[in-house]
Amino acid sequence: LIDTPGHVDFSYEVSRSLSACEGVLLLVDAAQGIQAQTMANYLLATKAGLTIIPVLNKIDLPGADVARVSAQVEASFGIDASECIAVSGKTGEGCDQVLRSIVDRIPPPTADRGAPLQCLLFDTWFDAFRGVVCLVRVVSGTLRSGDRVMMKSTGTSYEVQSAGVMHPEPVMTGVLYAGQVGFVIANMKNPREARVGDTMCTSEETEALPGFEPPMPMVFSGVYPMDSSEYEALDKAMGKLTLNDASVSLTRETSHALGMGFRCGFLGLLHMDVFRQRLETEHEA
Repeated sequence: LIDTPGHVDFSYEVSRSLSACEGVLLLVDAAQGIQAQTMANYLLATKAGLTIIPVLNKIDLPGADVARVSAQVEASFGIDASECIAVSGKTGEGCDQVLRSIVDRIPPPTADRGAPLQCLLFDTWFDAFRGVVCLVRVVSGTLRSGDRVMMKSTGTSYEVQSAGVMHPEPVMTGVLYAGQVGFVIANMKNPREARVGDTMCTSEETEALPGFEPPMPMVFSGVYPMDSSEYEALDKAMGKLTLNDASVSLTRETSHALGMGFRCGFLGLLHMDVFRQRLETEHEA
């Protein structure tokens, strides 16, 4: 289960998460109805060929109108209104039906364990003690601790130190089979060595997976250190943070007034504000 932001500024994060799933719960506010981001996320899920289960949330609100919003879902998405599940995250009403629908309607992954290893890297983060941690979907083959793997885009090889699943905290299993989603730690020390959308494999002949379409920045901002001596620390912080948020574009630039810094591209104003807050709180930059 992956919880993704609903705001349109984080559509790239949603598209990456969809690559690791077989189906989606399309949440619609039972009071406000379909929003612009609802339509955008529906199109992403449809393009990925995923099973869609419409869920009408917040039915406990005074202004909730399940019949009206169900009709909106049918008119906008072509999904029968009877398939909509009315739930309340506050009271828990309807949650059991959601869980049953996930089991009954979302198919299991189709994969070949006997084929050569192909893993799609869809998310990463940096751990101060273990280096780069990669979240991957094993499309085919089997990945075990001790295997030598290669990143298709760079040709650099690494030894897998550990592998496991999120349950929801990391649980070491030592092996990931085709169809599974899990984490891989392979002694990557530089955040730039792991590129979201890259293919992890064991042979040079293995075909690269399609990956993700690069996002188009809509808002740009200049980021400079308060003092020139802090540039190196800012550079490291930006590298670690963009490892987890690949939708941010970074270009080094120099200003006569401000010195060395970065020109950053974001998907929107909210995206830019969240990035700034994370830079301050997580990396003290």
